[in-house]
Amino acid sequence: MAEIRVEHLRKAFGDFVAVQDSSFVVRDGEFFVMLGPSGCGKTTTLRMIAGLELPTGGKILLGGEDVTMRRARERDIAFVFQLFALYPHMNVRRNIGFPLLAQGMPGIEIRQRVEETAKLLRIDHLLNKSVSGLAGGDRQRVALGRAIVRRPKCFLMDEPLGTLDTEFRDLMVHELRELHNRIHATTVYVTHDQMEAMSMADKIAVMNHGVIEQFG
Repeated sequence: MAEIRVEHLRKAFGDFVAVQDSSFVVRDGEFFVMLGPSGCGKTTTLRMIAGLELPTGGKILLGGEDVTMRRARERDIAFVFQLFALYPHMNVRRNIGFPLLAQGMPGIEIRQRVEETAKLLRIDHLLNKSVSGLAGGDRQRVALGRAIVRRPKCFLMDEPLGTLDTEFRDLMVHELRELHNRIHATTVYVTHDQMEAMSMADKIAVMNHGVIEQFG
């Protein structure tokens, strides 16, 4: 895992400045939450760390390496979206193992990694089930499994519990923090929900109008 360092980050879309002069450090193994209302720049910041958007100015360092202008595929990160983006024609096992298959990993190793990951997420009993028949919480665990199985340097999560009902959300907040404690992954998590942020974060950055107003 690795430290993420953001220095004077800026992103403009024409005349609109979505993120202005943002600087912060996410320590190795830290659970870092970006909190703020819709349109405040938190998702844009996350997308720049991921390499899905390139910044207008500033720097992003991952494990001490300057990755500012590198595309997503050139950064060792895993992204978990609000919408699960699972492959409906594949079962749980194949969904989780897909990134490893794409990397050309041998079948025996894929099987071992998938089973370890499923056990960690307590979905090993669902491996041969179709994802289309799963409940929301289980679908989100599969999406997390697909990110974890690669063992990337860091995890970036954009409101991953946003589509779940309240009961599932409360359960997943607890489980995500428990999972973090077990794997000690550097995590940047975006949410507009204060309770989610306070329940999970080691550190919180409060964003508004493209600016980090509080950090600690």
